[in-house]
Amino acid sequence: MLRLQRLSGDELNQYIPELAELRIRVFHDYPYLYDGDLNYEEKYLQTYIEAPDSVIVLAFDGDDVVGASTGIPLTFETDEVKAPFIAAGYDIETIFYCGESVLLSQYRGQGAGVGFFEHREAHAKEIGQFKHSCFCGVQRPDDHPNRPDDYEPLDSFWRKRGYEKHPELNTTFSWKEVGEQIESPKPMTFWMKKL
Repeated sequence: MLRLQRLSGDELNQYIPELAELRIRVFHDYPYLYDGDLNYEEKYLQTYIEAPDSVIVLAFDGDDVVGASTGIPLTFETDEVKAPFIAAGYDIETIFYCGESVLLSQYRGQGAGVGFFEHREAHAKEIGQFKHSCFCGVQRPDDHPNRPDDYEPLDSFWRKRGYEKHPELNTTFSWKEVGEQIESPKPMTFWMKKL
């Protein structure tokens, strides 16, 4: 049985190496196809230790971390994340950004995905200033050559959590994909819900 735990700030320090490896392992698969770098990941995760009101929800099987989900006030995110909302006239101080959720494949279907959203949204509501929650997902064409035959997009799962896709809110993130020599931009689209 999986156990979910919400952590913030310095209490995350001990989990950074595990989280970095977990992110690389899970994001290696389609649709991200991320050819990860441990140093980058550990630096990236420091943001969640340093930013006020950020959160990471960890999924444990016994003492082993098998999943994690991040959340942070949008104001502390990168320009690539903030820019579409600013351009559309949103007050970014009132938006909580749900970053990535990663979970080892053998633990999927046991409720962790639902729990990740519930914990992050509860955290945002407890802070009190946020009117919306959002996240983004990579956009891949249906005929992508690396798309597995049994791949199921998460759109219906996200809609069941109350999120709506906003094609007008989009950006690009760059990372080195499996088979690439250098980073390249990938299209990302945002989903939002009212809190």
